[in-house]
Amino acid sequence: RRGTGLTVLVTSFAPAARMIVFGATDHAAAVARIGAFLGYRVTVCDARPVFATARRFPEADEVVVDWPHRYLAAEAAAGRIDPRTVLCVLTHDPKFDVPVLEVALELPVAYVGAMGSRRTHDDRLKRLRETGLDPAAIARLASPIGLDLGARTPEETAVSIAAEIVAVRWHGTGGRLTGTAGPIHS
Repeated sequence: RRGTGLTVLVTSFAPAARMIVFGATDHAAAVARIGAFLGYRVTVCDARPVFATARRFPEADEVVVDWPHRYLAAEAAAGRIDPRTVLCVLTHDPKFDVPVLEVALELPVAYVGAMGSRRTHDDRLKRLRETGLDPAAIARLASPIGLDLGARTPEETAVSIAAEIVAVRWHGTGGRLTGTAGPIHS
């Protein structure tokens, strides 16, 4: 009655963080695989039903056929986006990239990355500025996406993207441990 000699066990459960991959490309398939490996609840979204199929993305928890910006806005409105969510824009097409990034960069998510060359990135930045998006929001964009690992294949690129997501999550530098001193984990 007084709590003496009382032992209490508290258990908590948090659902897996989400990774939403926009674009149904070979790179997206590799990112979906590594996202699932890292423990994310993976959704792949693309507006093209011929590419966005469960058969192409067996590791994804969900494959959605919808315009990326419309899907992301609906998920945010429904409260299914949180500060642990990571967003990977791999569509390679400004008609998909810019509208979804316009929504994504306004959300309180852990990470927003977009694939493309430096020329594509510069064009994307110009288009995002033209939308009137706040410069601080645009600065949150990780593009070109990933760490410089010298990746060539979709799988290597997925490792590069996953490494950047992990580094951002745990405030790592992305540098080689062999070149650092002191404790590995803070």
